[in-house]
Amino acid sequence: CRFCEPPIRDAERIILLRARTKGAQVLMGQGGASAAFMPQKCVFPGGAVDAADHDSPLAHAIPDALAARLGHESACSPEALINAAFRELYEETGLSLGPHDPRQVDFFFRAVTPTGRPRRFDARFFLARADDLRGFAQDFTKGDGELSHLTWLDLAEAQNLDIPFITHVILAELSQAVARHGYGFRPEAVAFFDNRTDISRFYWL
Repeated sequence: CRFCEPPIRDAERIILLRARTKGAQVLMGQGGASAAFMPQKCVFPGGAVDAADHDSPLAHAIPDALAARLGHESACSPEALINAAFRELYEETGLSLGPHDPRQVDFFFRAVTPTGRPRRFDARFFLARADDLRGFAQDFTKGDGELSHLTWLDLAEAQNLDIPFITHVILAELSQAVARHGYGFRPEAVAFFDNRTDISRFYWL
């Protein structure tokens, strides 16, 4: 029943993209078998927004367009979402983009977990480039182990993994964007799969 639905938590994931001669790659890892949400699925690094994410200042003001898209029908502040993306990337992979500078990320995708699931999230997917990493892009030794088998994968290869449906959609959109505009493209709009109610909607932010 709709009244038995779990609360929708604000969350983020970060799509880390790096250029290669034959195309772009993304970083993905596998969730644990005991994970409460999508166990053993291959996913991008990320997680729920924590209370501390609301209190940490950013290294730079958020660009107006980014702030407007992140703030669209959202009770969670853009600052908290961006802080969570940087934090989760470091915690789960050991990789750091340095100070939390919102100019290093693009808002690429948003999706709300459909009704009928044991846990639900309003997830924002940020896009960042490996060029901005501090340190070696293969050094995952500082990660907390929540994601195993961390691997850089070609975009087509990543779609052959055991991944959630929404990740298939995101990888398809990302592949098309890279093919059309190159590795350094900047998203002109954000796809939003809105399942906050029993009526699913799709539109662009």
